[in-house]
Amino acid sequence: MSTPNQPGPLSRRTFLGLLGSAGVLAACGDDGGAADTEFEVWVLQQESQNIVQRGALDRFNGGSSVKAKLVANPNDGYRDKLHVAIGTAQAPDVFFNWGGGSIRTYARQGLLEDLTPHLDGDPAFKNAFLPSVLDAGRIDGKFYGVPLRGMQPIILYFHRKVFADLNLQPPKTWQEMLAAIDRLKAAGITPIALAGAVSWTELMWLEYLTDRIGGAQVFEAIASGKKGAWGHQAVRQSVDTIRALVDRGAFGTNYSSVQYAAGGASTLFAQGKAGMHLMGSWEFTNQQKDEPAFAKDSLGFVDFPVFDGGQGHPKAIVGNPTNYFSVTKRSGAKDAALKFLKQEMASEAYVTDWLKAGDVPAVSNLDRAIPAAASNKEFATLVYTMVKDAPSFQLSWDQAIERAQAQPMLDALAKVFLGQLDAKGFVDANEAVAPR
Repeated sequence: MSTPNQPGPLSRRTFLGLLGSAGVLAACGDDGGAADTEFEVWVLQQESQNIVQRGALDRFNGGSSVKAKLVANPNDGYRDKLHVAIGTAQAPDVFFNWGGGSIRTYARQGLLEDLTPHLDGDPAFKNAFLPSVLDAGRIDGKFYGVPLRGMQPIILYFHRKVFADLNLQPPKTWQEMLAAIDRLKAAGITPIALAGAVSWTELMWLEYLTDRIGGAQVFEAIASGKKGAWGHQAVRQSVDTIRALVDRGAFGTNYSSVQYAAGGASTLFAQGKAGMHLMGSWEFTNQQKDEPAFAKDSLGFVDFPVFDGGQGHPKAIVGNPTNYFSVTKRSGAKDAALKFLKQEMASEAYVTDWLKAGDVPAVSNLDRAIPAAASNKEFATLVYTMVKDAPSFQLSWDQAIERAQAQPMLDALAKVFLGQLDAKGFVDANEAVAPR
């Protein structure tokens, strides 16, 4: 889904990985036997992130004759620039991406290095990352990316004071969710804050409901291009459930005009005018900055409820597992690029830098590092525990599917929330643009 600080089909969000096998490293020496004396690492132009990334490059360059060069690109136009360069001599050696649909075509065209042997050949390297996040970077069963930054699961937040005043408990099941909605509405409080003016906020509901009802395999089939996958009963039931929520008044009456930024849904929630808010992990950080008293005393969080009779795992999560680094297959400094990723991406220095910057890296055994380095220990522990315990971490749908399908999906979903499309209409709209 598009988020406030990550470009995507509308505009969209990382942490660095390490790659290479012991065999590659033994063969390559200091410069990996590469023909080039420099390799480019493309990232997004975001200063807080670039500081951490420059530190990694500086450490690597201090001991290598083949130097890594950081190339920071503006968010706007990055995908187009990559698309133009990827199959040419101007292609980067290592590049930032969102995994899934953002690189699937490149992988299938043979433009990317298959990282599977480098990971499988070095178990310590592979096990340095949380499995659910690493697996989210797979395409057709092969690894083409490694975690680049932090993890951003979608979380169901609730207003502790509002719930306490109404003697409510945060919902753990869908029936409890419906009961809470009714109680909040009866008290004159919008049950769920929703910035419906931007459809990526609505996508979170479809993602979680489909996962809870049908399990992770439902969207896996859609993302892989399986014929007729959009017509799965779990998708249809999720759309029906969303329409029922709207009719029940779960999102109030003017949600379609509520913005995410500039005093939108987050502000309504912080002010106690809404009881719940389904949003990414960045909501916690934003509330700490904008509404510190609320964040400290009344901002609660819980897993998305279990759907009665659903097939999904109660600990499965959706959102942005992380961003990824991939390596181009024709790189003239491939061995050095792999060596850089392996040396730096899960290093203690790199992990510490990201924790201090407020990110929660997608690495294993982070429990010991969080108390010493995290800028917010409670939040960091929450995110890390959610991801560590998750059997699956589903990439936001508008990032996981091909670009040509993402916007039509979001447009159709907006019509669902407005009551202009039913389940059949939504499925038909998506099947019409699905791969043939």
